[in-house]
Parts: sequence; structure tokens; C-alpha cells
Amino acid sequence: MAGVKAFELRNKNKAELLKVLEEQKQKLSEVRVQKVAGGRSQEVGEARKNVARVLTVINQTQREQLRLFYQKKKFTPLDLRVKKTRAMRRALTPFEKSKKTVRQQKKEAHFPLRKYAVKA
Repeated sequence: MAGVKAFELRNKNKAELLKVLEEQKQKLSEVRVQKVAGGRSQEVGEARKNVARVLTVINQTQREQLRLFYQKKKFTPLDLRVKKTRAMRRALTPFEKSKKTVRQQKKEAHFPLRKYAVKA
């Protein structure tokens, strides 16, 4: 039984992918019947992996299209946002980091960093 290649599936459109998925599910049910009748049991695992491969490609392409759709929008759905870590998501933005209090601004204006000429 030949396996389905993911790189071949990526070139197909959604209708073709759904057709391949139905074929693979049909093969899986046939292999399960053969297994009960005394056939090779390894083919069940391969058939299940083929179904999983097709579903994975379908989901990945769907998420990719959604990312493109939400790229220019103000907000994106939570499951499409970049994961990173919890601490990184809650960290201050570069703009927030650069903000200074009035007192800090006055201090920097009146007492700038001193420059010294070092004799070589």
C-alpha cells in the first residue's frame, strides 16, 4: 500500500484534498475489514497515518489562508497569534519601554552624561 506524500498534497486545492481524504478513509475501512478476516495488521497503521497526513495538510492550508486574511486587520484570533511565552506576551512594548516620567526627563536634560577626553 503506497503512502500519501504531504508535498504532493500541498499542490492540490481543497476539493481535491477532500476527495483524497474520502478515498483514504474508504481504504482504511477496507483494511480494517481485512484485518478482522486475518489480513496484515500493519496496513491499518499506514492507512490511519495517510488519513492524518491529508487532514494535517487541510488544516495547515486553512490556517495559512486565515493568517493571510487577518494580516492587515487590527485584531487576530487568539489561535492565530504568535505563541512565544507568557512572559514575552505580557512584556512591555518598545514604545512603553521608551516612555519616561517628567522627573526623569528633567534630570536627563539638566544633568547630561559627561564626556571626558582620555590622554593616550
